[in-house]
Amino acid sequence: MGSRSRGMMNKMNMVMACFVVMAVAFPSLLNLKGATAEDYVVGDSFGWAVPPNTSFYSEWAASKTFQIGDGLVFNWTGDHNVGGVASKEEYDNCIDPGIVFGPGVRIAINSTDSLYFICTVGDHCERGQKVTITVGSAANNSSPPPPPPPPSYASSLTPTTLGSFIISTLVAISFLNHS
Repeated sequence: MGSRSRGMMNKMNMVMACFVVMAVAFPSLLNLKGATAEDYVVGDSFGWAVPPNTSFYSEWAASKTFQIGDGLVFNWTGDHNVGGVASKEEYDNCIDPGIVFGPGVRIAINSTDSLYFICTVGDHCERGQKVTITVGSAANNSSPPPPPPPPSYASSLTPTTLGSFIISTLVAISFLNHS
């Protein structure tokens, strides 16, 4: 085999290696941001309503493992609302937070602090339409959840980063083909 043929084979091998790297790395890059994030419909199929008992939403929340990046979706029909209160005391005493949201609102979990939500319509809160969200715990989970990815991973895949990766790979392939 001549040196020109060997050189051509080496270039072909390099091009194939670049394609393999792209085929493996590209799907992984797309999954970096929010790979474990999940949206939870508060109350599951029951939704956000006056519950059958005052422990309904605390039992619902205890069965879930909430993590930073997850979302809470409050769905309801009828006369309800949802507001976030600042403290357990305000939650326990059903103190109106002043700012409430309408149906279908999605609230992102972005800290490890406990989150407290109540319905401020009539006596709904006193009747149990309130929920505490504790990040990183669940009644049925004996080991702690894995930590969220470091912020640099979560924010590393931007359109600019992805575009740079693709352009760099194409330039490398073009360079190999023309040298």
